[in-house]
Amino acid sequence: MSRRRPAGRDRGSFTAELAAGLPALLLLLLAGLTAVDAVTTKAACLDAAREAALAASRGESGTAAGTRIAPPGAVVSVSVNGERVTATVRAPVRALGARLPRITVAATTVAAVEPGSPAAHP
Repeated sequence: MSRRRPAGRDRGSFTAELAAGLPALLLLLLAGLTAVDAVTTKAACLDAAREAALAASRGESGTAAGTRIAPPGAVVSVSVNGERVTATVRAPVRALGARLPRITVAATTVAAVEPGSPAAHP
C-alpha cells in the first residue's frame, strides 16, 4: 500500500510559483537574446567600418566597400581629414522583440592614407 500525503495548505503552490516566475524568466531570456544580437551586430559594424576605412585609404570608394559588408539597415559614413580616413557604421538592433524601440550600435575605425595611392575619397 502506498501512503498518501493529505492535501494541505501547500496544494497548488507550485502552480502559483510557476505562474509568477515564468514571465520573469521569459523577460530574462529575451534580454539575453537582445544582448547577443547587439554584440553580433557590433562585430559586423566593426568589420564593415574597418573595410570602409581601408578601402578609402587606398583611394577606392569606402562607402561602397562598407555597405557590402555592413548588417542590414546600417548607415556607413566615411570622412577624409588630411592623412586620416575615419569610417563609422551605425546599425539598429531590435530590443526585446518587435514592439519596443530600437537601440543603435556603432563602430568607428581610423586608417592612414596609403602613400602613393590616388586621393582618398569617401
